[in-house]
Amino acid sequence: MAIPVTVLTGFLGAGKTTILMSLLEQIPRGYKVAVLKNEFGDVAVDSQLVQSTKKGAESVKVTEMLNGCLCCVLVGQMKNALLEIRDTYKPDRIIVETSGSAFPAPIAWQIRQIADEGFTLDAIVTVIDCVNFTGYEDTSYTAKMQAKYTDLILLNKHELISERQFDLVLDHVYELNEDTPKIKCNGTSGVSPDLIFGIDTKLFQISSTNTPIEPNVDGGSTDWLNMDSQHHANEVDLIQIMYPPPSDSVCTEEGDHVCNDHNHSNNHGQTVPEIPSDTLPFTLFTRDTLDAFLKPLPSDSFYRIKGVLRLQDESSPMILNWAFGRYTLTLLDDPEQSETVQRQEAPQVYYRITVMGVDLSMQVNKVVKGFGFSVDANTLKQTGTLKFTAAGRRH
Repeated sequence: MAIPVTVLTGFLGAGKTTILMSLLEQIPRGYKVAVLKNEFGDVAVDSQLVQSTKKGAESVKVTEMLNGCLCCVLVGQMKNALLEIRDTYKPDRIIVETSGSAFPAPIAWQIRQIADEGFTLDAIVTVIDCVNFTGYEDTSYTAKMQAKYTDLILLNKHELISERQFDLVLDHVYELNEDTPKIKCNGTSGVSPDLIFGIDTKLFQISSTNTPIEPNVDGGSTDWLNMDSQHHANEVDLIQIMYPPPSDSVCTEEGDHVCNDHNHSNNHGQTVPEIPSDTLPFTLFTRDTLDAFLKPLPSDSFYRIKGVLRLQDESSPMILNWAFGRYTLTLLDDPEQSETVQRQEAPQVYYRITVMGVDLSMQVNKVVKGFGFSVDANTLKQTGTLKFTAAGRRH
């Protein structure tokens, strides 16, 4: 019997992981679910949150694919991941949670192509952030495509806006997709598995010649066949803070070039500055100082901040999950949950942070100062502690 695959998509910070966690809590005991998560950054933050659910310990297997997008950069790898999940875990269902920059169409097509190997695409479900959709929908081609090509739209965070604002969101969504069902959803209280599972989508079917059949939306639009393979790079800037830096983050090649997904200036041949190891080059946050740093960040530039950090007076690292002005902190006190963090060679991780947004080049110094560093940004870049990747520059 084929394993049904549900694809959960939605723009950065829409609330996909929160909805997924609440969904997993409602799955009947004994029903085995595997979650394949696609994340930006070097630490699988959302994966650790999902695995921490009560159901996670007994019937949920989480696998992550980092530093790339399932619909383009990691094309081909998803098939291998699904086959490995099938063979080693034998789940009753697989849920693929995409990164916020992923187009649903190529992912769905990949699943269709391996139907003969025991998989069936059940549904594409898109989460829309009602608080911020009318802002980024105007500038993000990805957000529009996610709303267009889907079987079900979950209108998340609707309780945080007025009825008038909600009506405006609906107007925008209906302009993009008139026919797809739209359901109000409160991420923390969840959505029923009966609503999401068993849809049996007809989107993105494969013909007998192994070519895609045009989806029956948009009057037969073929936009999804002509999508930019570098769309994830075109829309989102990345700032990554890693302390201690990974051992492979300092480059030894000569000349100006690109490596390790970031750009180097020609400082090779020079002595790489060292950060004193006897004292930390930054002041650790308290909960109050972290709140004071995060609250004023403009949501039109900063979309997501997520990762692992340490706070004063906390013996274990914390998972930070910030999106458009709202955030959560989760104690990472389970050794099994912190496995991804401890994969780093450093004996103690203080920062593994990824910042996502637009026009962040002017915000790098603000972020460095905000995270308490006493060392300038250029020094942090040269030592591998800081990486900035401009939109359109990833390879």
